[in-house]
Amino acid sequence: QVQLVESGGGLVQAGGSLRLSCAASGRTFSRNAMGWFRQAPGKEREFVAAISRSGGNTYYADSVKGRFTISRDNAKNTVYLQMNSLKPEDTAVYYCAARSARWEGLARTLYEYDYWGQGTQVTVSS
Repeated sequence: QVQLVESGGGLVQAGGSLRLSCAASGRTFSRNAMGWFRQAPGKEREFVAAISRSGGNTYYADSVKGRFTISRDNAKNTVYLQMNSLKPEDTAVYYCAARSARWEGLARTLYEYDYWGQGTQVTVSS
């Protein structure tokens, strides 16, 4: 089992930055590919970014490419999402997710992730 706890959300003005963190429990973190998703009010949860087990490979949604950076520190069992040049449309609850250690590759769909955090609210004011 993997438990995930997100932190770092808050209120920021457009153009500002935030860094989200996701702390993972368990002994398999270095074998879990990780991802970030978000869900705005009235909308479906959508993919934001993914990172491979080692951190050597990353993938981003077009809407955040060039503004967001996903990274991980396997020694600290933590994955990060650095968000720069924030826009009001980035407002959402952001969720951290982990794939089972059985699966090696990056993933972009909800159904490929096995563990989820409780989410952290990010609000970007105009």
